[in-house]
Amino acid sequence: MNAVPGAAAPVDVRYVAFFRNVNQGQRGHPSTADLLGALGDAGGRDAVAFQSNGTVVFTDAPASGIAGDIPSALLARSGVEREVFVMALDEIAMVVAAHAGAPDAPRLEVTLHRGGVLDIDDAAVAEEAAVRRCRVVGAGPGWVVSANERDRESNATPVVERLTGAPATSRGLPTLIRLADRFAR
Repeated sequence: MNAVPGAAAPVDVRYVAFFRNVNQGQRGHPSTADLLGALGDAGGRDAVAFQSNGTVVFTDAPASGIAGDIPSALLARSGVEREVFVMALDEIAMVVAAHAGAPDAPRLEVTLHRGGVLDIDDAAVAEEAAVRRCRVVGAGPGWVVSANERDRESNATPVVERLTGAPATSRGLPTLIRLADRFAR
C-alpha cells in the first residue's frame, strides 16, 4: 500500500470483546490466557482481561474485521467454542454515559447481539421482555439496554435471543461503568 504524502495514518481503536458464556477459571471454560491469546492470534493487540466473565479490551486498526476470526482462534487455541461480540470502547462509553444516571442504573444491563436494531416500541419486544421480568429501555445497532424488575437479576439475554433467533450476551451496566472508567479515559 502506498502512503499518500501528508495523509494522516489510521488511528488504532480500542474495542471490547464480549465472549458469550465464559466464566474464566471454571472447568470447561477457556482460561484468561486462552482469551488473550485468541485475540492476539486473530490480530488484536494489547489485550487486557477485565473481570473473569469473558470481557477483554484490545486495540485494533479500524475496519480490520478481526471479530469474525476470534472464535476460530479461540477454538484452535483452547478447543472451546464460544460466540464473541465486539463493540468499540467509545460506543460502550456513550451507552454508559446515556444510562449511568438513571435511577434504576444498578438493574440495567447491556446485551450484545447480531440482530440489527430492535424496535423498543414494538409490542412483541415489550411482551417478551415482560415475560422475563424486564423492559427494554434503549437499543442501537447490535445492542440493547434493559431494566430488570429485581436487583441482581439478568434477564435480557434470553429475551434478545428469542427476539433475534440468535445468540446474545449481556453485561450489567455497573460492570460497564467500571470498564469505561478504567479504559475509556
